Amino acid sequence: MSFQVGIVGLPNVGKSTLFKALTRKSVVIENYPFATIDPNVGVVEVPDERLAKLTTICSSAKTIPTTIEFVDIAGLVKNAHQGEGLGNQFLANIREVDAIVQVVRAFRDPNIIHVSGKIEPLSDAEVVNLELAMADLSTIQKRLSNLKPKLKTGQDKTVVKQISVLEKVAEHLNKGQAVRSLEFSEEDKSILKELQLLTAKPLLYVINVDENASSNEADTLSPSISVSCKLEAELADLSPEEAKILQQELGLKETGLDKLIHAAYELLHLITFFTSGPEESRAWTIVKGTKAPQAAGVIHTDFEHGFIRAEVIAYQDFVNCNGEAGAREQGKFRLEGKEYLTQDGDVCHFRFSV
Repeated sequence: MSFQVGIVGLPNVGKSTLFKALTRKSVVIENYPFATIDPNVGVVEVPDERLAKLTTICSSAKTIPTTIEFVDIAGLVKNAHQGEGLGNQFLANIREVDAIVQVVRAFRDPNIIHVSGKIEPLSDAEVVNLELAMADLSTIQKRLSNLKPKLKTGQDKTVVKQISVLEKVAEHLNKGQAVRSLEFSEEDKSILKELQLLTAKPLLYVINVDENASSNEADTLSPSISVSCKLEAELADLSPEEAKILQQELGLKETGLDKLIHAAYELLHLITFFTSGPEESRAWTIVKGTKAPQAAGVIHTDFEHGFIRAEVIAYQDFVNCNGEAGAREQGKFRLEGKEYLTQDGDVCHFRFSV
């Protein structure tokens, strides 16, 4: 199961710089608005020290980390929904992502222009949030225009219900408010799910600060993390060894990538389980609360359909016992059934029949 995160923000706030830092992928980074028009897409390996230990213990031939995909789109500007700048049609590129990261500029650099001429993180965030809301409003209005004619042919209860929910959402969006701030029943959620509304998705602010600086804005925009995108891009240009030395010299406990991955995991309620053996040690991403058959299905659909049981060892037990054999000897090996909720760090082997 691959998770996607869309990166949005005003022009020249550091979106593409952050993308480069995350993916170590060469993209256009220029000092003018709309340098990014086509979306940049990059798959990022999720750093996890536990995976290396499993590889060592099992003498695995391959080590395969789990991944998250980032999608960087062109910068939004005020009134993009009315055609300003490049408009907002490229928001379609992030309709299906699982979460949105909004990069907000807090760094000061006279050599990098700001579209509004001044650094105001809160105001910038409001502009982007409004544009996302207006894009969602347009989606809702289109759906309503398709549904309302159906009422003329009869009072279909399903259509009446859909219109009621959509009108409630439209009223909320018209005030510039995000759909995620509304409460819905499970039935309402099912009606809205296929629309992939942007403001219904989890949102994380990345406050792009000056090097060696923090931002008070991070206390106001929530949830948020502070990152120096410029510094992270510089680290990305170095070899892993050089980057680690510079990171230590700067007193950075973790990179911006680590901070963002951890924050994204928390935002999406994600956890990691492992499979490990002589052939490979591999990390897999699932949503917290996923039952064993569905976790097995992330590896292969046959595993879910023919699920019999899960053989499970907690990560720390696996390490402490130096592998599966030791875990069995010390009673740390468990057999779990279809109702078992997979835990973060579980080392699993799934039994199934086809």
